[in-house]
Amino acid sequence: MNLSEIITKLVNAQNQYDSRAYADCFTDNAVVFDEGKTHNGKTEIQNWISNANSEYKTIMIPLDYDEKENILSAEISGTFPGSPAVLQYHFELNNGLIQSLKITG
Repeated sequence: MNLSEIITKLVNAQNQYDSRAYADCFTDNAVVFDEGKTHNGKTEIQNWISNANSEYKTIMIPLDYDEKENILSAEISGTFPGSPAVLQYHFELNNGLIQSLKITG
């Protein structure tokens, strides 16, 4: 599987529970859509992932990546009901950073 550098950094930051490194994968005005909520900008993204990491201890294992559509399928496991689960991460990239991320089940 050929992941872009920024998506590889995002996966590594997730698996190390490094919310600052995770947020640094995004543009300053990036948007994340997850579980019906929208998180705008690096500060909100960092707070969201920090809280999620504290609560769920999620580990991400990439399964497949559609380079044309920029969709990563990954198995996530942690301390949440239904673990493990396979989710799709829909990316929009801008100048080597993530502009938008929508997480779907």
